[in-house]
Amino acid sequence: MGAGLFLIAILGCGESDAPCRELAVAPPRFASEAACTAATARVLERYLDLSYPSVVAQCRAAGAQPAMLRGSEVMRPDPRPAPRLRIASAARSSR
Repeated sequence: MGAGLFLIAILGCGESDAPCRELAVAPPRFASEAACTAATARVLERYLDLSYPSVVAQCRAAGAQPAMLRGSEVMRPDPRPAPRLRIASAARSSR
């Protein structure tokens, strides 16, 4: 297999059963599916300002037909609030 066989498609999805729309194909291309998958979160950060309820990244082989994805199939973040972070203070040494 040669280099550049996988790409990241950026999809805009609604909240219903309507199909997601491919909005962009992000550079660069990747030599393996594992490398493509590992880069999706970093690449997706560049596209979060698009006006869709959900914006997702999908790795696929270059030249392959995009997989049909619907808004209702997109994983959404857990609705529970994130736990509060507690920062431990450095222990002071007594001399």
